[in-house]
Amino acid sequence: MGLNFEELRQAMVDSQVRPTDVTDLRLLEALLSVPREAFVPDQRKAFAYIDDDIEVTNGASETRRFLMEPSPFAKLVQLADVRPGDLVLDIGCGTGYSSAVFSLIGNAVIALESDSDLSDRASEILLENGFDNVAVVTGPLEAGYAGEGPYDVIFVGGAVDTVPESLFDQLKDGGRLVAVEGHGLGGFATLYVKDGQFVSGRQAFNLAVKALPGFERVPEFSF
Repeated sequence: MGLNFEELRQAMVDSQVRPTDVTDLRLLEALLSVPREAFVPDQRKAFAYIDDDIEVTNGASETRRFLMEPSPFAKLVQLADVRPGDLVLDIGCGTGYSSAVFSLIGNAVIALESDSDLSDRASEILLENGFDNVAVVTGPLEAGYAGEGPYDVIFVGGAVDTVPESLFDQLKDGGRLVAVEGHGLGGFATLYVKDGQFVSGRQAFNLAVKALPGFERVPEFSF
């Protein structure tokens, strides 16, 4: 007997997402609509809805990459306050699950991925599942993708040491950037908002998620 993924999606929302103060109805509807199992490798589909990160890379990748655990992902997306007309830059899209969710709550999505194998898979999966308002692009995550900006929302899909100034330059006036700064128990979900030429940030809540490559702070040497 096969798995009932629709029931597993409902259970994910009811038992993992709602209990962690995720109340945005449009987001909850999107989480119930996107087939999470389509975005994980075949051998891990049975685990698509567990409350854990799921590896989406294989042994050939230089850096292990993960589909973020449902509850932390939903909390970060809710923090970003994505609106129906928004253009979203999804940094570190992996196989495209996060971009699919953004495509249902925003207007259009630029999905940026540095791993060419992952970006190819993301393009294929998104197209096969009808998410046609997402464009997948390949490039260094820390550089963003200025060519299609500025953006209403920039979502950094993993933990980073620091957010580069160049990403703030790619925000519209009034735009929001969400990232987890710090690692493990020292990680904080941080919301940045752009007001004219100024960007202000606030730590929203403690959160531990897997790291994204490319955002490592360069050590400073003193003599």
